[in-house]
Amino acid sequence: MTQRTVPAAETFAKWRKDPEYVAAYDALKQETALADALIKARIHAGMTQEDVAQAMGTTQAVVVRLESGRSKPSTRTLERFAKATHTRLRIIFEPDATVQPATR
Repeated sequence: MTQRTVPAAETFAKWRKDPEYVAAYDALKQETALADALIKARIHAGMTQEDVAQAMGTTQAVVVRLESGRSKPSTRTLERFAKATHTRLRIIFEPDATVQPATR
């Protein structure tokens, strides 16, 4: 018996029709956005986690935790990471498309 391989894009398109999946996926995307940004900054700087740790005056384990997305770093820590990777920290607030703005 031969199993049919289903392309990932086809499976993803099917899952995106399920509102519960969409909500869970979007929530996860929010949680991983900071970790993704940290990793991209480090890679763009051509640095290893150890390089960033040394530039921050900390350990590689701290950088691993930051990039894992499992911790909520302080603004001060993010500023140190930005300085170490020769980037600039910018924090922005974007409207949530799922919430109607309050009317006065």
